[in-house]
Amino acid sequence: MLYHFSEEPDIQMFIPRKLDYRSEEPAQVWAIDEFHAPHYYFPRNCPRVCIWPDERTTEEDKHRFFGQAAVQRVIAVEAGWLDGMRETNLYRYTFNESDFEIYDLNAGYYTSLQAVKPVSVEPVGDLLSAICSTGIELRLTPSLMPLREAILQSTVNFSMIRMKYAKERRAYEAPTNLGRNQQQRHRRTNPYHARFPSRKVKSLHHYYSLFQKT
Repeated sequence: MLYHFSEEPDIQMFIPRKLDYRSEEPAQVWAIDEFHAPHYYFPRNCPRVCIWPDERTTEEDKHRFFGQAAVQRVIAVEAGWLDGMRETNLYRYTFNESDFEIYDLNAGYYTSLQAVKPVSVEPVGDLLSAICSTGIELRLTPSLMPLREAILQSTVNFSMIRMKYAKERRAYEAPTNLGRNQQQRHRRTNPYHARFPSRKVKSLHHYYSLFQKT
């Protein structure tokens, strides 16, 4: 089976549509496979980064990104979206796979050039519980940008969704040209340092390790 997630509860027929960022392609109906479906247990515009190892992933990167976790897949979102995840009502539409063709197997995308009637629709329910029930680790961070940069230089498999809504990392970093007193004031207003005022961040992985221990 294939799926489509929407905040609309009563879609009777999915009509092909063109996407602004794929203007050279025909209008299509989009669906996602079962493995990648949890990547869409989020409000529509919530930016998120999903990572998992594959046969190309080095042992170093496995330890770097998953070394402190007992899982093989992680989804990171920005903490500012937590309330949105709690409040959003999301619905899962189910389709017959025979109505679609593979568009991108690695991303789990399937498409149809014809209108498609869903087999069923059901509420996802509490999104945080739905994600946790899959065994995927959910991570919260002030900004996804440091993780994005690290992933692009790594060998892990990934999917980055709605990243145009992600916050810039510089909003959470102390400017290097400030004096010590100014940097201390910056740290007191920085979301990370407000939580870990006496700890130094050695790396992105270290940040997540500290986050998990609290």
